[in-house]
Amino acid sequence: MIEKRAAPRHRVLKRGTLAFGGGGIDCTVRNLSASGARVDIASPLGLPSNFMLVIEADQFIRRCRPVWNNDRQLGVAFE
Repeated sequence: MIEKRAAPRHRVLKRGTLAFGGGGIDCTVRNLSASGARVDIASPLGLPSNFMLVIEADQFIRRCRPVWNNDRQLGVAFE
């Protein structure tokens, strides 16, 4: 398989939150790079076009947007 990403992603297993407009959705971060991430969520329904990925344990906060979703997985690009 040919890698098309601009930055290599590293496998991780971290608890995170997709935060937006006074609310948020719990997620599990499965891989992470300088330009984006893949997260597992219960459902992508109701997710806005822009939100923050927050990983409290690492003091990591990035504004992002969804680029793909597949049932309970979501790919995000950092802005």
